[in-house]
Amino acid sequence: MFWEKMNFVNDEHYDITVLNRSAAEKQYVNIKSVIGDARNMSEFRDGEFDIVFSNSVIEHVGRYEEQCQMAEEVKRIGKRYFIQTPNFHFPFEPHFLFPFFQFFPLWLKVFMLRHFSLGWYNKVPDKQEATKIAASIRLLRKRDLEKLFPDGIIYNEKLFGFTISFIVYGGW
Repeated sequence: MFWEKMNFVNDEHYDITVLNRSAAEKQYVNIKSVIGDARNMSEFRDGEFDIVFSNSVIEHVGRYEEQCQMAEEVKRIGKRYFIQTPNFHFPFEPHFLFPFFQFFPLWLKVFMLRHFSLGWYNKVPDKQEATKIAASIRLLRKRDLEKLFPDGIIYNEKLFGFTISFIVYGGW
């Protein structure tokens, strides 16, 4: 778990709320697990959190409109935010672990998912399920983040001179 690696677990100085789509087992006294949707966090008050941290989530919430909803919610509930997401233009797609996969048309992504195990996904024979998976990830470009977080500062995470991902932060 990320919070274990960062040595934040069971630390009385930090209260951490983790938002997931499904229930997670409570393991630590300072970490609360909440079931929810990053596109609508109406269960939280404006400015309720000192910082909202998201690591590779925004590319999974749907189309650009849903990414806008998540961005607005992040800015609403957090006094500060720190959002990380893979770069659309990095040559190696990080979810399917296939070069240039993000540039393929949907029909080709579906074909490949139905016939090959790719990255974190085993072969998916069902066409509807393969389509759902292929369409479920929308990588962002830097200009997308500039629109979603106009007051944010964008940091380019580099690997071998290429921008592998972006970190956008704001409220500081």
